[in-house]
Amino acid sequence: MPSPARRAEFAEYCAELLASAGAVQLRRMFGGHGLYVDGLFVAIITGERLYLKADAETAPAFERAGGQRFSHRSRERVVSLQFWTPPAEAMDSPALMQPWGRLALAAALRARSVPKPGRRRAAT
Repeated sequence: MPSPARRAEFAEYCAELLASAGAVQLRRMFGGHGLYVDGLFVAIITGERLYLKADAETAPAFERAGGQRFSHRSRERVVSLQFWTPPAEAMDSPALMQPWGRLALAAALRARSVPKPGRRRAAT
């Protein structure tokens, strides 16, 4: 596992790669980082691996490009989330990352527009 300094450096590099998509902010989460563009959660960075947000519309593009889906082990099972690695060559420059960043941002925008089920309040 990379050192904390190396992980932070990699997270900053990922932020630079996605800077053309909008205002980028990194937040620490679960031993890694969450990456936000214009306030939308678009990526998970764990170790030295970037996973971009996807949905039913964009996940096939990541899969065709050889991306790997983010998964982690919970107490009972392996949990897979709709975050995928971009193609290896996209990690080389902001220009090569740009189309993948756009896909992630589009998925985040669609996710934001889906209403979340509300909690029902107990009758008083």
